[in-house]
Amino acid sequence: MKRIRMWLRELTLTQQLIAIIFVFLVGLAAFFFLFLGPRIDEFTYSQMYSVLYSSQQGVVRFIEKNPGLIPQNDANDETIIDAIYDPRSDRFYFINQNEFGESFQQEVRRKAQIESVGTVEYRFVQQPEEPAVGSAPLAYLYILTHLSDGRFLVSAMEDSLRVQFQKELFSKVVGINILFVMVLFLLLMVWVTSLILPLNQIKTYIDKIREDDPGAKLNIRRNDEIGAVAYALKEMESELAEQNREKEEMIQNISHDLKTPIATIRSYSEAIKDGIYPYETLEKSVDVIIEHADRLEKKVRSLIVLNKMGYLLDSEETGDNLKMSEVIDKAILSLKVIRPEIRFIREADDTVYFHGEEEPWRIVIENLIDNALRYAVSYIRITLKPGELCIINDGPLIDEDAVGKIFKPYEKGTDGQFGLGLSIVYKVCTTYGYHVTAENLSEGVCFRIWKDLPKRERRRKEKNSQKNGSASKE
Repeated sequence: MKRIRMWLRELTLTQQLIAIIFVFLVGLAAFFFLFLGPRIDEFTYSQMYSVLYSSQQGVVRFIEKNPGLIPQNDANDETIIDAIYDPRSDRFYFINQNEFGESFQQEVRRKAQIESVGTVEYRFVQQPEEPAVGSAPLAYLYILTHLSDGRFLVSAMEDSLRVQFQKELFSKVVGINILFVMVLFLLLMVWVTSLILPLNQIKTYIDKIREDDPGAKLNIRRNDEIGAVAYALKEMESELAEQNREKEEMIQNISHDLKTPIATIRSYSEAIKDGIYPYETLEKSVDVIIEHADRLEKKVRSLIVLNKMGYLLDSEETGDNLKMSEVIDKAILSLKVIRPEIRFIREADDTVYFHGEEEPWRIVIENLIDNALRYAVSYIRITLKPGELCIINDGPLIDEDAVGKIFKPYEKGTDGQFGLGLSIVYKVCTTYGYHVTAENLSEGVCFRIWKDLPKRERRRKEKNSQKNGSASKE
């Protein structure tokens, strides 16, 4: 069985279809000759014997009403032979004009000596009295009924009638079945072909995409699962093309951003080596080198973090397991020294937990706070409540055209540095099942992270938050 499965896996759909047709035809032939044939044979025997029983009923009723008399049937019916055998006189009295031969009469005598009650079914093969070349024995179907007066009623017919009836019945049944099966089979083949053709189109389309063929097109208009797969493939191809374009732009931007500090460091170093100070004094010139080296280090660190976040997986158990207020406090403590004049307003519910690991979430909060520090005028507000985190600054609003692109790699704001921080934020949030958006407020900008919660859970968490808030005030 395992070898058969392995063999089937190596076949194409067309080869599998041919194999199915072969198995189907073999099974159909086996059904007709091994199952249907014997059933039809049994049916024809029962029908022929039923005809003989029906022929005897009228004779039996006549004899019961007229004991000792022999009924006469002048109808010229060559199908059935009816006779009464009297064992006392050892004579046969034929009711109709037909008679059977001496060997058949001897057969009836032998059976009459054995049977004493009821009706019994028999089949007798009569050998020709004068055998000739090519002559076949004559077979009879007959029933023997023991009458109440001691005589026997015999009704017989040639087995050739049953054979003829069986052939006609078999041809009609088989013909109807074959017609029905063939129509069903053709419909099945049309349906299977309608599946194979679009699948081959999909395979060709994927091969062309793999080879970067610009002429790759997939024209499948179906509303079933294959149509859904085709639509998903076209969407995927469009997304891959967009991702490739973004990667190319990202590589170009990275090359440009890395080239500038490297060129500055190299030119300043060569000038100092030649005894020339490009920026007034040696100390100031070295400070420029250090500044560009710091920029280069931050750039490389951001790229490493972005690459790491690209492989980030949600390996945590289901449920909220990270206390976010502690992560927020650590981020504020490490970043507030950058601009001491900016006031931090912390409105965090200490009972709120988020799903995920601490390090990625800390990078998210640090990037959002660092972004807010670049634009804030006087304050940064951080609010944390069940299922939601907001970081707000009172700086200038974001251009409406940039709101939808701000989380893409290398999309810089007005005073942005590298355009990587918010893309890292987006990657972490979506990995852990959260949403993140940038929203313009009446005064300032809000970066909002939230998770869709069931209404019951949200209400319960809000009630708990309100209770904990009132308890802390008391």
